[in-house]
This record gives sequence, C-alpha cells and structure tokens, in this order.
Amino acid sequence: MSEPSPGVRAGSRPTRRALALLAVLPMLIASAACGGTDTPATPVDAPDALRVLAGSEIKDLEPLLKRAQDAVGVRVTLSYAGTLDGADQVASGGADGTYDATWFSSNRYLSLIDGANARLSTQTKVMVSPVLLGLKASKARELGWDGKPVTWNDIASAARAHKFTFGMTSPAASNSGFSALVGVTAALSDAGEAVDKAQIDAATPKLKRFFSAQTLTAGSSGWLADAYAKQGTVDGLVNYESVLLGLNASGRLKEPLTLIYPSDGVVTADYPLTLLSSATPGKKELYGKLAAWLRRPEIQRELMTTTYRRPIVPEVRPDERFGTAPLVELPFPNRRSAADELIGVYLNQVRKPSRTLFVLDTSGSMTGDRIDALKQALTALSGADTSASGSFSRFRDRETVTMIPFSTAPDAPRTFALPERDPEPVLQQIRSYGEGLRASGGTAIFDSLRAAYEQAGSAASGDFTSIVLMTDGENTDGSSYDDFATFYTSLPVKFPTFVVLFGDSDVGAMRQIAQLTGGATFDARKGSLAAAFKEIRGYQ
Repeated sequence: MSEPSPGVRAGSRPTRRALALLAVLPMLIASAACGGTDTPATPVDAPDALRVLAGSEIKDLEPLLKRAQDAVGVRVTLSYAGTLDGADQVASGGADGTYDATWFSSNRYLSLIDGANARLSTQTKVMVSPVLLGLKASKARELGWDGKPVTWNDIASAARAHKFTFGMTSPAASNSGFSALVGVTAALSDAGEAVDKAQIDAATPKLKRFFSAQTLTAGSSGWLADAYAKQGTVDGLVNYESVLLGLNASGRLKEPLTLIYPSDGVVTADYPLTLLSSATPGKKELYGKLAAWLRRPEIQRELMTTTYRRPIVPEVRPDERFGTAPLVELPFPNRRSAADELIGVYLNQVRKPSRTLFVLDTSGSMTGDRIDALKQALTALSGADTSASGSFSRFRDRETVTMIPFSTAPDAPRTFALPERDPEPVLQQIRSYGEGLRASGGTAIFDSLRAAYEQAGSAASGDFTSIVLMTDGENTDGSSYDDFATFYTSLPVKFPTFVVLFGDSDVGAMRQIAQLTGGATFDARKGSLAAAFKEIRGYQ
C-alpha cells in the first residue's frame, strides 16, 4: 500500500488565542481491543521488575520492552486499564503498592482529580501523538481537502451536510476519543483558554451536527482501526496520527487515508511514563534506567521506523512520512468538572443514541453467586456505580435497552426506553427488573441470540446498535452455532455481539460468535462481571 498524501498543511489560527506550536510524536495502537484480552493478574513483585499500570495504547510496545531486561536490567510488567478507570485507581491510592509507575497516553484527566498529583512523581515523555481526521483519499479529493487548509468548522459543516461518515472511540473509554472531543469543542467554541461549561454549552449545537456523521464507535483505538478496515463502508476515522499511518502501511485498506491536519489545532497525547510517589527507592532506580533507555536515539529511531511514532529527542529527526505540517495545540479543560461535563454532554446529548440488547444466561448453573453477580452488574449500569468511569458507563439518556434472559429457551424481551431528561425512573425500573431475575433450566445460547437479532431488526440502523451475550456454560438446548451462523449471514443489517466469558463458558464457541459478528470477547472468569459489562459500554 502506498503512503498517504501528506495531508493538509496547517496554518496559524487567526484568533486571540495564544497557542504554542508543538513538535508532535505519533503512536501506532495495538490492534487487539482491550476487552478482547484477558485481564492481567496482579503483577508479581521482584527486585528487577517495574510494575506499570498502562493504557492499552502502549500494548504494541511489549516486544520492545522485553528487550529492556537485557539492555538495562529492567523487567517491565504491564497491566492494562482504561483511561478513566486507571485515573480513578491512581487518584484513590488503589495503585499504591501494587504498581510502581503508570503509562497512559495522557495524564491530563488524571491531573484534574483532587489529590491525584500527590500520587505522581517523575514524568518522562516518550512520545506525543496528535488526534487527526483521516479520510479515504477519494473522499478528501471530493471535498477539496487534499491541498488546502481545513478547519474543524469546515469539517463540522461537511458532517452536517452528510458529505462523509467517520468512526471515533468513546471519550469515556479511550483517550483518542476524549482528545478529539476536547479539540473539536475548543475549536468550534473558539476557546481562547481552557474549555469551560459556558463554552461547552455554546458549542453543543455544533457538536450535534459534527457527530451526526459518526457511524462507528469503539472502546479502544486499535479495535476501531480494525473495525474500520473490516467494514470498508465508513469514510474515515478520527484517531491518532500513527494509527492512521499504520493503517495505510498495513495493506488492509482498499483505499489509503489522507490525513487532515486542522489548521485551527489539535489535542495531542504525550504518553508520559510516570513514577508513582509510593514507589520504593529500588523501583525509582529501575524507572530512571527505563526512561533513559527509551529516549536513546537508537530506540527513538526504532520507534519511528517500526511503529510510526515520531522521535521526541532532537538527535533524531522525523522522516518524510510525517509531512511538514506544524500543529497548533488547542486548550484543554483545567477543571475536572468541565471535563466530566463535556463527556456527559457527548454521551447523553450529542452523539447518536444507543440501542443495546442484553442476552443474559439465567440457566440453573447461574444459581447462587453467579446470578448475584449478574444482578450487581445490572445495578451498576443503572447508576449505582458513582465513580467517574461508572457514571459514564451507566445506561444513557435516549438509549433503548432490551433485556432477553434465557435458559432452556429465550424469555420474552423487556425493553426500557430512557428519556432525554430525568432517566432515574427508568433506571430504577431496570434495577428492579434485574433484581427479579431467577436461575433455572437449560442453556439455549443460539436460539436466544437469534431472538435478539430478530428483536433488533433493521429499525435501529441509524443508531449505535449492539448485542451483549453473557453465558456461564455451553449450549445445551435448541439450535447450534452452525444454525446461527447461517441465520446471521442472511441478515440484511448486521450488528456486533460483545461476548462476556463467565464461569464455565465455551470459550471457542464464544469467540466464534464475536468473530462472526464483528464484536469482541470480554473475560470475566477471573475478574468482576460488573467490570466486564462496564468495559463493554465503551463499544456501544
């Protein structure tokens, strides 16, 4: 696959805004979704081990990091968490003693939480990646965006006119989506300083028009890139520059992406490897060795040539693949309340509504702790989890939620429609419904999954529609996987199924379902069922 066109050269923004030009570094995100991998166990401590709580964005650095043990005597052990979950864990002190360092794509949200900065020590930037729009080359030419400056207002106007479609990660689950949302809001509101509630309110109508063109969502940048490559029907992506470059070089695209560098600015991720204040002196020494090694010119050059990141050290200059467009940094919220307000506005007002169908195993094997765990998970999604990540994963305003419990056969569906305002009465109905679930009978997985697809039909094709399948065992009743696969391939409109592995799930069959439908698997066998359900919310 040929390299993309250099994109649109960015110019200066003619406003009162005092903005700094940044030399930016991109990153290629691993292709596996966060939920598609097992949750790592608590890292085992050892004198040469640096235990790092990380965002999934750095998963593709694992091969490089393995070499750090031979190179500088540091064995890096990585455990992954979403940006908001990780921020909650660090700020609350939950990471102290379990981890020695963090490595998220940005510490900006974390730094807004009261008391969080006291948990952090030395920060070393290893890479910086701007969030951009990548469009199919033909679509960029059609819009006249392959040779002139383009602003976010230009992009929003074209989106409002339905001239293109795009995919973006959820800002409640992934930093690329959060950075994009902040950048677009700052640009559309002409924010000269940090984005605040007044500017969010002013920009909301424009944001609605902009996100009317979003037709693909995800909980991680890598999963989004994979879904885009597989579908081929979406015109572009809002994602890290390095992800877009990586897609162009992957050979998976029928048509390369043209990278659009908005002339009014972007928000970047700076990927700080951050030592926790609770780290012992021995771990501080390991951190220093690793941080210095990652900034060696030969390692920086390797990052650039193999993973599409630009080097951060001045001794290594970015090559021609990154073009010459300077990037202007847009202002970021300086209060957590503003950041949370912006995420909430996106989820509950701006983006297209969700239609979510839960296919829930209530067979006899779910008796006891398992059915209790299911009830707790539904209660958490109904507003009981008041953490930052929990509040953003609850059932959303304007969302349609359908429950299909099953045992020997699927039960009658029960649908709950959350209103645009005051969702609490409906959330209470969902909590009561979950509390009433009882376990008995066999396990008709494929009959029940088929019932969910028939219930979804094609009426919700304009929304973000998905199915969640949770089962703790093997199929014992009704049709087979092959029967379901034949049915699914005949559907005119298809939606992904996100499968939760729980108890004694048939892992092979469940992964077949996820692969067939373009979904993913989320493993709750070693962790919390509520945590798996919450993670899935980033993909809905």
